[in-house]
Amino acid sequence: MSHSPAAPQDYLENDLAEYADSLILTKASRYEDWDTLSFQEQAGPQFRRAQIRYVGSGATGNHDGDGRSIASRGFTFSNMLLPPGGEGPEHTHHDVEEAFFVLEGEVEVGVHRDGEVVKRVLGYRDMIVVPAGVPRSLKNIGDTDALFCVIIGTQKPQIPTYPETSVMHGVSRN
Repeated sequence: MSHSPAAPQDYLENDLAEYADSLILTKASRYEDWDTLSFQEQAGPQFRRAQIRYVGSGATGNHDGDGRSIASRGFTFSNMLLPPGGEGPEHTHHDVEEAFFVLEGEVEVGVHRDGEVVKRVLGYRDMIVVPAGVPRSLKNIGDTDALFCVIIGTQKPQIPTYPETSVMHGVSRN
């Protein structure tokens, strides 16, 4: 099924059933995008992970042409698939808060400040909301894939930065 993201004016201008269908994104219509963050693998294979987009594209690049997701009108929502031992490196979103909600597995989250890090383990239905400007990191500490929701509170966030304490500091998207 091809997905044509709904626009607000479609509510009044089109068939209501078609409009309602355009608002629904199914698991079957999603795919694991292993390429969008593949540049991070320059720092090591543990940084391999997949984004599964639903609303917008977060800060992972320009995916406006991906007709399978709904265009963001105020937030982004995706799932992240993190293999056992996989990591999301220390990074900072300066413009927006970011939330992680665990669906499967165990994810160790780190909150960083000036070289210090505090780590906590999140499991099924646990969540962390990290404010703008606070560096954070993730690691799958389990022996199965970790799947978690990533929600970013803006239509199109700025590209995150990697502090000097991050293994990604100086790594480019190219």
